[in-house]
Amino acid sequence: MRVVIIDDDAASVNELRSHLTAYPDVEVVGTASTGVEGLRVVAGKQPELLFLDIQLPDISGIDFLERMDSATHGHCRVVMYSAYDKYMLPAFRNKAFDFIVKPVDDDELATVMHRVYADRKYAPEQRPTQPVTGDGKYLLYTNTADFKLVNISDICVFQYNRTLRLWEVILSGMSEPVRMKRNVNSSMLLDISPDFIQIHQRFIINMNYLVEVADNTCRFFPPFDGVEHVKVGRFYRQRLISKFSSL
Repeated sequence: MRVVIIDDDAASVNELRSHLTAYPDVEVVGTASTGVEGLRVVAGKQPELLFLDIQLPDISGIDFLERMDSATHGHCRVVMYSAYDKYMLPAFRNKAFDFIVKPVDDDELATVMHRVYADRKYAPEQRPTQPVTGDGKYLLYTNTADFKLVNISDICVFQYNRTLRLWEVILSGMSEPVRMKRNVNSSMLLDISPDFIQIHQRFIINMNYLVEVADNTCRFFPPFDGVEHVKVGRFYRQRLISKFSSL
């Protein structure tokens, strides 16, 4: 079982890692000390279980929970842990799987892990396959039953809708963004084509349409010259510059 730990206290990370050695099928595949770094680790490692500290130096663990839907396949169980049990109710209201009070107690951890194993037994992991055809087309599922076949070259921007907690796509010939299935995440979208690059936690763009970045906002070639809300995140800026320079 792939596990990620996000905590800015190195001693707490090492302690929890030590406790987890009691579970031979558990592998700690990544750690992070900030929320932003943690989102990148979760997106890259796709853990099945995440231990998340509530008090992080940049964003709170509660804010992290609200953002992480865009980075996972939807099968990551989040165990919040903190020295203060007052955060327990907000954690559960934001879909945390369980809660542990620091310092971690072996018996409490065993109870949580028992719940995790039981949940995995009755909800087996299923990773969606990428519906990309060999002729430059993308099978876009918009809900459980509906779909449409689009040209990858007609895609300009993928944007994450925080209110609805799902990704949307801005397409040529469509007046409004098209909502995608909830199990779609950023890693899946980036796998569609090497022309796509993530420039913000909420935005993935097609580099073929990018004209310039002005005032930290992307400007695109027609027919997407009316798209004026796509911002570049500071953690993604250098990657975008490198990609743009190589074109």
